Amino acid sequence: MAVLQLNGISKNFGAIQALDGVSLELASGEILGLMGDNGAGKSTLVKIIAGNYKPSRGTITIDGAEAEFHRPIDARNKGVEIVYQDLALCDNLSAAVNVFLGRELTTGFGPLQVMNYAAMNARAGELFKELKSETRPRDLVRAMSGGQRQAVAIARTRLARAKILLMDEPTAAISVRQVAEVLNLIRELKSQNLAVILISHRMPDVFAVADRIAVLRRGRKVADKPTASTSPQEITGLITGAIETA
Repeated sequence: MAVLQLNGISKNFGAIQALDGVSLELASGEILGLMGDNGAGKSTLVKIIAGNYKPSRGTITIDGAEAEFHRPIDARNKGVEIVYQDLALCDNLSAAVNVFLGRELTTGFGPLQVMNYAAMNARAGELFKELKSETRPRDLVRAMSGGQRQAVAIARTRLARAKILLMDEPTAAISVRQVAEVLNLIRELKSQNLAVILISHRMPDVFAVADRIAVLRRGRKVADKPTASTSPQEITGLITGAIETA
């Protein structure tokens, strides 16, 4: 059974149709590369899955049951997490505190509560170990590489044991070595049976980790193929419109 099914998802913003009848399936332990040019509808689709937007038409099914999201917390409660391109981290705080931001662990009696840094450091360390990341809980985010920052953002989603992770351009504007770190993190998520949607413009990165690639153009899905059955040349043609559909 698919962990996520999108059935005929459409979205209108007044007279502008951002999405037109998009259907997708995603299984546990599967990585789907979602590609398309600027304005193709990728961000709108991801925001619908994450509960930021409500579709104008169509349905979302999680683990075989229809789900309706009115706000992001509804999607999170169903096991959907998202890592945005800007990561939303606080540079002046440690990795562990960033992981628990908004969900801090405390200790004390009654109203006299203080932050339990030891517990947060220990749990964050476990999460980084699960991800096979060298990120250290006490290190400040401002001193971290792009790959380590991604590990912090991903570890934050693992607190709630998400089933579906949406990753928005995780390898944009980082070095080649850091790209390799992030791709290894994504492979580790797959090994832990997480379903991942990878939104990216970087063709080599998508082909390196994705099991399938879906292409959106002008709000419509024009391809959904196993990575092994396509090529960068075909995907480029689908994105630009040189190839109508595949």
